[in-house]
Amino acid sequence: MFKKLAADALGLSDIGKVIDRKDFDKVDADDYVMHEDGEKIYFIIKSKKDEYCFTNLALIHLDGDSAISSKRILKRYSYSANEISQVYMETAGTVDLDVEIKFQIGSANFSIDVDKRQIEPIKDLYKTLLKISEIVATNDQLYEYAVASVQIAKESTGRISTQSASAAEQFSAINEAAYNWLKTKHAEHKIKDFGFVFEKYINQ
Repeated sequence: MFKKLAADALGLSDIGKVIDRKDFDKVDADDYVMHEDGEKIYFIIKSKKDEYCFTNLALIHLDGDSAISSKRILKRYSYSANEISQVYMETAGTVDLDVEIKFQIGSANFSIDVDKRQIEPIKDLYKTLLKISEIVATNDQLYEYAVASVQIAKESTGRISTQSASAAEQFSAINEAAYNWLKTKHAEHKIKDFGFVFEKYINQ
């Protein structure tokens, strides 16, 4: 604890700041947002080394090696391909200068320290990430149900013989119906754009 206090006092810690919406275009991460495809920034945390840019489609992380180096590694985690889980928030103690938000996205684990004076917007981010996690988990289960149901229907239909259609025609019709069903359910349950969640919880 004393090492942490000393680092904070000397300005050596990497406590992040929540960036105001009007300054989104001033951070480096903005250059990597796909504005052309309707991607929109909703939340940014910037520290000495890193930038964490939350858009409606993905988390864009500019990962810095050190506070004195300009070298960055750009990492992009789309919400549709990287499930968000293990969302936690750690509030500040009496002597702490920061709050902490923790989460896992895909296989990557994040633990971000933020100035405790900005705890209110961090609460909003916590609720947003938690809600996205819940939506994805529910929709994944619903999509599994859809896959299982179409398989049952396909097997049942396959046992029905008709005199007006050949076996090949029956197979083609069943296969096309199954494909269209799964394609529709995939579009319904595999959400890519979570702007509606950010707009509900983020108050900037």
